[in-house]
Amino acid sequence: MDNLEIYLLLDGPYDKNNCLLEIHAGAGGTEACDWADMLFRMYLRYLERNNFKYEVMSYLDGDEVGLKSASISVSGNFAYGYLKGEKGVHRLVRLSPFDASHKRHTSFASVDVTPEFNNDVDIKIDEKDLKIDVYRSSGAGGQHINRTESAVRITHLPTKIVVTCQNQRSQIQNKETCMNVLKGKLKLLEIEKQQKEMNNIKGENTNIEFGSQIRSYVMHPYSLVKDHRTNYETSNVNKVMDGEIDEFIEEYLKNR
Repeated sequence: MDNLEIYLLLDGPYDKNNCLLEIHAGAGGTEACDWADMLFRMYLRYLERNNFKYEVMSYLDGDEVGLKSASISVSGNFAYGYLKGEKGVHRLVRLSPFDASHKRHTSFASVDVTPEFNNDVDIKIDEKDLKIDVYRSSGAGGQHINRTESAVRITHLPTKIVVTCQNQRSQIQNKETCMNVLKGKLKLLEIEKQQKEMNNIKGENTNIEFGSQIRSYVMHPYSLVKDHRTNYETSNVNKVMDGEIDEFIEEYLKNR
């Protein structure tokens, strides 16, 4: 009955679609990059536990540790429906392993989730509106491919949307994947404008800093993970960081 209730809540127009999940380190420097990498691991564990198929599309290493940004293509029944509520800023409070004085630090990372649209998305993109950069694949997204200048980053100048891909073996394939992702993001933006509900599908754009978080993960001076939208919380931080976020997802769907 619980599973049936959740399925009934997955009634959005794109809930059945596959999706792209992106993680970006925010304010906090090295701490934020490490926190982004912890979230990356958390989501991979969640996807594996729930039998979603995924592919790391890009992974940009942090300057010292962790990651600056990463994108994961997720496929499976209701992939977007389940993950859409993860969109927002995630806040970590802990004793820093990078601070010799072991002071408490607060770090931020943002998560974005975009539904995958059909290949027939009718979006016109002017080449002069694109900034295309090519770089060497690295990190978790590129460890199994040739270390050549094949990774592609495309910036859509009018909207400042940035998409990257490095999982394909050729620059041409990565560029094609980037363009498909960009079209999907522009399509979503178009839908939001038409519906005049910027928070209906993708969520409200916020700065990656204090005060804008949707969820807090506190490891010191006590253990607590709390979702600020639903007030659902648990003291088992390790369990959550190991990918067991089902309760948070379900509570979001119920409270929506």
